Amino acid sequence: MLDLSIIIVSYNARADLVRCLESLHEPPPVAAHEIIVVDNRSSDDSAAAARAWADVRVIQNGNNLGFARGTNIGIHASTGEHLLLLNSDTVVPPQAVDHLLAILQSDAAVSVVGPRLVDEGGRAELSFGSMIGPFNELRQKVLVRGHDSRVALISEAVERMTQRPGFPDWVSGACLLVRRKDAEAVGLLDERYFMYAEDVDFCAAIRSRGGRIRFAPEVTIVHRRGRSVATARHQTEMAYRQSQIAFYEKHHPRWVPVLRFYQRLSGGKT
Repeated sequence: MLDLSIIIVSYNARADLVRCLESLHEPPPVAAHEIIVVDNRSSDDSAAAARAWADVRVIQNGNNLGFARGTNIGIHASTGEHLLLLNSDTVVPPQAVDHLLAILQSDAAVSVVGPRLVDEGGRAELSFGSMIGPFNELRQKVLVRGHDSRVALISEAVERMTQRPGFPDWVSGACLLVRRKDAEAVGLLDERYFMYAEDVDFCAAIRSRGGRIRFAPEVTIVHRRGRSVATARHQTEMAYRQSQIAFYEKHHPRWVPVLRFYQRLSGGKT
């Protein structure tokens, strides 16, 4: 069995996917690994571009199946003892993958490790948090939007938060390393989520079995957010709303009527 399988789900993000794959080869991880790209029926020749690397296996889906289902297809086709879920709009610095793997292997109680994510300018992304609920979600949105809007006090707080290692309830699926045995024990990602919230739900399932989630700012990954989102903004907003409802139906059913009312009131803007 290989040490690691790197699973990348891609949809109409050819330039980002090429950049991501280049970063994974300059130089490649030392750990014995495989790279699997799951293409959700892109129309921009993403799959052909990925095949330029002889060691990259490409799986082409007949439709856009979303992130969770696409990831599960990649996992089922993989053989690694550990699984790295990686967005196509990330850039991976040298040694970052091996460092993440070493952190995970150093603590048997940890099931998932997520790195510090930054944008192209080096500004931190709030890529972890407490379990989603009405109040935690509001707090997360205030921090994320305030940081994106460069509100000084909020940005300073986010930068401090993302410099401290810790054990949050979840880390972002943009770059998430997990032991295969733990992923399989919870049935992989819940395919009710087309995109958004599947990473929070996945971490919650792993925590329910006693696994710990580790945020590791010792490792930094560049995340060029929103590239594929920009190609289908309306569909993305719809997917977010549907995933939000699915998450609350599963974890906070009493709040679903309130959430539906809020979505109607806000015209779908969340």
